[in-house]
Amino acid sequence: MPIAYLSLGSNMDDRLSNIQQAVNLLTNDCGLNLLSSSTFYETEPWGGIKTNWFVNAAIKIETKLSPIELLRVCQTTEATLGRDRVNEERWGGRPIDIDILFYDDLIFSNDLLTIPHSRMHRRAFALVPMLEIAQDFVHPVINKTVSQLHEELDDPEDVYLYGTVFGQQEQ
Repeated sequence: MPIAYLSLGSNMDDRLSNIQQAVNLLTNDCGLNLLSSSTFYETEPWGGIKTNWFVNAAIKIETKLSPIELLRVCQTTEATLGRDRVNEERWGGRPIDIDILFYDDLIFSNDLLTIPHSRMHRRAFALVPMLEIAQDFVHPVINKTVSQLHEELDDPEDVYLYGTVFGQQEQ
């Protein structure tokens, strides 16, 4: 079965709970098999918008879904947890954001989805959690490992260790 890596982030309400609920929905209700998960990290929001800091994590899953089906499941999970993509401000607050970073070593792009994620190699909030669960995974377009991509960041934003396991309560 294909292996995919997802990035999850939240900067509204109970951020940890939002991520935990998203993982539970994805694995219990949508049939994705959780293989591993990173610890939680707190990161500053992008885009100069004044909003709460994010809590971010990454998960490694096994799935029978195609990339487009996985995208739909991720977006349905976001909507279930209160995300309104139509009315939200770009880089603003959101209860949950789920991005597909990698899907095996697939290179894919259409109007709905680009795999690997087109900007993940420039973002510490995606790379730092990935270091824990797939540091040696090779980006199929750039041909560098996650660890190498992290080392090459020009301007890594601050990423702070926030929690250690799924199930921990936000302080």
